[in-house]
Amino acid sequence: MKELPKAYDAKQVEDRIYKLWEESGFFNPDNLPGDRKETFTIIMPPTNANGDLHAGHGLVMTIEDIMVRFNRMRGKKTLWLPGNDHAGFETQVVYEKVLEKQGRSRFDMAPEDLYKEIWDFTQNNRSHINSQVRSMGASCDWSREKFTLDKDIIETVYNTFEKLFKEGLVYRGKRIVSWCPKHQTSFSDLEIIDEERLDKFYYLKYGPFVIGTARPETKFGDKYVVMHPADKRYKQYADGQKIELEWINGPITATVVKDEAVDMEFGTGVMTITPWHDATDFDIAERHGLEKEQIIDGQGKLLPIAGEFAGMKIAEARPKIVEKLASKGLVEKIDDNYKHTVRLCYKCNSVIEPQVKSQWFVKMKPLAEPIIKAIERKEIKYIPEHYEKITLHWLHNIIDWNISRQIVWGIPIPAKVCDACEKGLPDLENKISKCPECGGELRKETDTFDTWFSSGQWPFAALGYPDSKDFKEFYPTQVMETAGEIIFFWVSRMLMLGKWVTGQLPFNTVYLHGLVLDAKGKKMSKSKGNVINPLDLTAKYGTDAFRMGLIVGNTPGTSLALSEDKIKAYKHFANKLWNIARFVLSNIEENISKEQPELLPQHQEILQKLHETAKEVTDDMENYRFYLAAEKLYHYTWHTFADIIIEDSKPFLQGKDTAAKQSAQWTLYQALTTTLKLLHPFCPFVTEEIYQQLPVKEEKFLMIEQWPV
Repeated sequence: MKELPKAYDAKQVEDRIYKLWEESGFFNPDNLPGDRKETFTIIMPPTNANGDLHAGHGLVMTIEDIMVRFNRMRGKKTLWLPGNDHAGFETQVVYEKVLEKQGRSRFDMAPEDLYKEIWDFTQNNRSHINSQVRSMGASCDWSREKFTLDKDIIETVYNTFEKLFKEGLVYRGKRIVSWCPKHQTSFSDLEIIDEERLDKFYYLKYGPFVIGTARPETKFGDKYVVMHPADKRYKQYADGQKIELEWINGPITATVVKDEAVDMEFGTGVMTITPWHDATDFDIAERHGLEKEQIIDGQGKLLPIAGEFAGMKIAEARPKIVEKLASKGLVEKIDDNYKHTVRLCYKCNSVIEPQVKSQWFVKMKPLAEPIIKAIERKEIKYIPEHYEKITLHWLHNIIDWNISRQIVWGIPIPAKVCDACEKGLPDLENKISKCPECGGELRKETDTFDTWFSSGQWPFAALGYPDSKDFKEFYPTQVMETAGEIIFFWVSRMLMLGKWVTGQLPFNTVYLHGLVLDAKGKKMSKSKGNVINPLDLTAKYGTDAFRMGLIVGNTPGTSLALSEDKIKAYKHFANKLWNIARFVLSNIEENISKEQPELLPQHQEILQKLHETAKEVTDDMENYRFYLAAEKLYHYTWHTFADIIIEDSKPFLQGKDTAAKQSAQWTLYQALTTTLKLLHPFCPFVTEEIYQQLPVKEEKFLMIEQWPV
């Protein structure tokens, strides 16, 4: 008989147990016991190397560790590959705030100096973050840890870029992009926030027409008036017709353009276009070969074309421009309640200014088509299912992806650019000096890749595509688990790039979790002061309690309100499990037999019900219903094992019938060991600590025990 300490102390256990796990080498699939043929692989979503873990990371680590521990115990050769993301723009924004506090600016620094400072910043963060990941109990293979700026990752990204270019899927073109005046970089459409606002809408007299606009500050260069060719109201005007009229800074000559893009039902059905600062206008200008003129510069200030308003910020200039238009009798009316969508930078909420710039783009439709077919053939399983329709809608309406970022921190685009003809071409070995198109001098590209371009290659790049043993053995992986909010940013791009580069889908199951909210169901933010630090809660209540609090009741794809009281309740659960083990171990013989004795009918029934519970839990685990499995195990442990089985065993344990006593002891021991195995993926620390105290066990560690069958 063995006596456990009276109470479970997570602080005294967790670091010691994790160290034992690491030293065992069993996080590495190559060291797992037995002849394991089937692999199970998860590539960890790389954690941004620019801060601490938050509650959302805690959920990622918990869900993925549950999957990994379950499959490892099922006898699979299980790899969970960890990593960190340089997180280009995100990290540079974080570091800019550090510079601001020091009274410095990135615009006053040499690019190489800024890069080195951010490198040192991320390396310090990587070490810190990895220790936090360990504290969550993550059983990942640290010997294979990767960083998105590792030399081999960059090489893979460069090769993909060159291959895409050679096959006509990457091009450098002068197109309209979403530009942030504060951060001085372009974005893809996915990094823009659409916010509904009430603004003024101005009806302006433009010669014989009335045009409508919410942005009079862009109208200085408007010299094309566009109408639908089928609009009978304007049938007297011919395409290409010239009209003399008075405008903001004097008389101009306007040209009539007929185009079907005009909405005849909106406003007066006629509009002027500003091709440099509006995507629809840009497309019209492209179709008709019209001139494009820049009105607003990269800092959001008006250019000399605006005359007396040059150098002004938009907010300052707008009312003054309207005042001048009114003084010339060119304001028909003003609507004060115009509801429309304004596009904002997702980081600083600055109003995005569309600008025409030469950037690198990826043609997405050819990449999307194979993924659409794969989804329709049910080769990819989405959990929850409704994300399948959401993904298909986005893929069917996908647009070319701007992968250029005007920032220092990231993977430099390995290309040369000709300023004479604005052509660009990859130059991975830095050998090309003359433009093959016009013979002009080439300069080195200064832009970096959008972070999602490199992280979109993460599954195959992290495994050493194309020649490594790991790639050949562990690719494709089985599951991609991540937040539902980045299904387009990351998941869909991994599917497209993975399939296109390797010929195989990078994973066949997409498990998407929701947000972790505060106790009141509000989104966490530093400004609100409601951010939950997982390490505060694990220090207070233990990691197992935190993990159970994240999982029970947390259905895939839905947001979870996380309260401290809930975590506290699962600390009591860990103590309850400890007390069960304490009772069992103090009431059995140290040399309890592995062989089953003659069991009483009531003890046979206990084991039969436990077998049924194990079967249900296994079915839930195989179908990714972790929230149900955890809840069933909680109730079994607390209400069946503690309240019924233990209480019913006491008369047998205290009686004089030796056979009945042995039957009760053996049943209790089987119930304990099986319960520990079933609970291990959810509560790895307390279960492993109890397992290490067992007098008779099959393996050195619970983490490599066989899952109950």
